[in-house]
Amino acid sequence: MSMSKDDKEAGIIVSDGIVECSVDYQGNPSVRSTSGGWRSSGFTIGAEMAEKFAYFGVASNLMTYFTGPLQESTAVAASNVNLWLGTAAFLPLVWGSIADSFLGRFRTILLTSSFYIMGLGLLTFAATIPDLCADQETHDSCVSQVKVVVFFCALYLIALGEGGFKVCLRAFGADQFDEQDPVESKAKSTYFNWLYFAISTGILTTRLVINYVQENLSWALGYGIPCLSMMLALFLFLLGIKTYRFSSGGEGRHGKKHNNPFVRIGRVLIAAAKNRRQTSSDETCLLLPDESSNKYRFLNRAAISCDSYEVEEAKAVLSLIPIWMCSLVFGIVYGQSPTFFTKQGSTMDRSITPTLLVPAATLQCFISLAILIFIPIYDRLFVPIAQSFTHKPAGITTLQRISTGIFLSIISMVTAALVEMKRLKTARDHGLLDTPEAIVPMSVCWLIPQYVLFGVSDVFTMVGLQEFFYGQVPVELRSMGLALYISIIGIGNFLSSFMISVIEMATSQSGQASWFDNNLNQAHLDYFYWLLACLSSMSFVCIVYLSKSYVYNNPK
Repeated sequence: MSMSKDDKEAGIIVSDGIVECSVDYQGNPSVRSTSGGWRSSGFTIGAEMAEKFAYFGVASNLMTYFTGPLQESTAVAASNVNLWLGTAAFLPLVWGSIADSFLGRFRTILLTSSFYIMGLGLLTFAATIPDLCADQETHDSCVSQVKVVVFFCALYLIALGEGGFKVCLRAFGADQFDEQDPVESKAKSTYFNWLYFAISTGILTTRLVINYVQENLSWALGYGIPCLSMMLALFLFLLGIKTYRFSSGGEGRHGKKHNNPFVRIGRVLIAAAKNRRQTSSDETCLLLPDESSNKYRFLNRAAISCDSYEVEEAKAVLSLIPIWMCSLVFGIVYGQSPTFFTKQGSTMDRSITPTLLVPAATLQCFISLAILIFIPIYDRLFVPIAQSFTHKPAGITTLQRISTGIFLSIISMVTAALVEMKRLKTARDHGLLDTPEAIVPMSVCWLIPQYVLFGVSDVFTMVGLQEFFYGQVPVELRSMGLALYISIIGIGNFLSSFMISVIEMATSQSGQASWFDNNLNQAHLDYFYWLLACLSSMSFVCIVYLSKSYVYNNPK
């Protein structure tokens, strides 16, 4: 992926039909008519679909595996699921930095996909390890510690691979659209919508197929199929190599050699601290006229020892932090559908016929269905209507889109709390408080509204966050920008795990059943949902407040 010496010294390529700062797989300048755009992103979207089939083939029913074959308690299982989901969503920060600084997105995708496939293969093997023993009197099986160790090693190897594959593939796909071209720049916003549509298609398919296979046929087969799907994802990605546009990088936009973005930003912060006695009149002289923004002016003092572009880069990243922090509550809410929503459903009437039960995790399909139905409505109906009022190309700003999604997540949590209150009342009315194994005579369909609301909320919040964090960072930090977006889910899951552990300890010491008691008929998931609804309301207010004063980089 190399350029000529003259091209490198110029920093960009200017020629009719040639895409600036971009080369093909042979290192020649990318030709617009034969590379990039939808022809290239089609391969990355296909790979993303196959990868999401693999990932959610593990994630969506993990709660059932922990409380079933691994025999963990409800609270411990939920905490372990959240920790794993959090790790998988936090690692993109590490991989995004590595990709932007050293390996590049393409090589990072190849490396992490190998970890991913190895992890899924090891997970399949772990599911075949038999239990170590069985109590002759109670017939209770004893879980093999070898099985537990191998299973957790496989899980975190998957997290290691998924964290890098996901963030670099999405950034690589978006890179196929040239922002300097008006047509391709507009298509990039549409790309994020349809990328999420494709992702949801993969998730829906795996929830319909894999959850049934795991609970009714074999866990080993249920994990083996996702392994094959991940192999397909890598194959589809490599299939489009001749059409891809690769960054001509090695140098940044201002001719500076790339290094770790965390190092660059840290250097600016340290320099600003060292030069804190700098007078305001001197600060203005340190930066070019078009670079002396009023945001985080204390960083201007760093320009004595740092490049002015590095200072502006640090300001751009720091301006995202308040939005990132306010969005963490959504990350906590996001972690409930594969854990407590699923556990709720397992206690309810799931029968379709006298002999056929719907796996509780399969209800997560309604999240995917809501997304698949609503994304075309949003893209083809909502955006044109909003455009007629706001005269903005995207209809509404990304922060308005994010805040709308958070508001819908509040309604979803309130609905979940009300349904859980009804479930507890039904269990009490039928004398089932002390019989946790009994099925509460209440249809699992009562859970559908909270799943649907959650899906519509995703269309606004997740796509909005993805576009926001990709578009509001410098070009050289696009992988890191998407990593920041994904880390919201990661940190949110960590916080959810922490909250569950603290609440479990606090509520179990009163002598009564804790909020997350193994007997859900005596637990109080409804209290937890009300708490999340309150936290989400605070997050919504903060996002709305911040959106009024936020100044967009390269507004559309």
